Amino acid sequence: MTDEQLLALRSSAQYKALGHPMRHRMVNLLRQRPATLGELTTALGSTKGTVGYHVRILRDAGLVRLASTRRVRGGTEQRFELVNRGFQLDEETGAMFLHDAALAEMLPTSPGDPGHTVLHHVWLTAEEARTLSERLESFDHGHQLTPEPGTEAYGLLLSLFRADIPRLPPEDAQG
Repeated sequence: MTDEQLLALRSSAQYKALGHPMRHRMVNLLRQRPATLGELTTALGSTKGTVGYHVRILRDAGLVRLASTRRVRGGTEQRFELVNRGFQLDEETGAMFLHDAALAEMLPTSPGDPGHTVLHHVWLTAEEARTLSERLESFDHGHQLTPEPGTEAYGLLLSLFRADIPRLPPEDAQG
């Protein structure tokens, strides 16, 4: 995903809007395709009033917009969409926000579930870290965002960061 396809989050209202679990789930639904309040209500197992409230918060924050309307049985049906395919987070807030969002999405693992969470530390040169970062960034290109029959959603939280791990002196220098 290129930077042109990402909306840079700049306000606390935008982070707050995305920080609520219901709104976060709505964004994940709208990443698949535009949807009506009724479709969102059914997918989220909620009420139309609750979904409408949360859509309004996302709209007010500039994250969701009205995609189209159509007349239905004497009323007007509204279809909503994301303003961009994704969001670019600032360096200070972004990592914690993504961490919290991933934790909120994680379902308990079941026996035989391929889910896997682990923290590894590796020692890299600056150039190796840049190369790895570029490879991680390109990983999601070409992977489907729209569910296909027989597939399930899996989250993939990738983070490459300089870790606060002190370095021991070489063994022979301890004298």
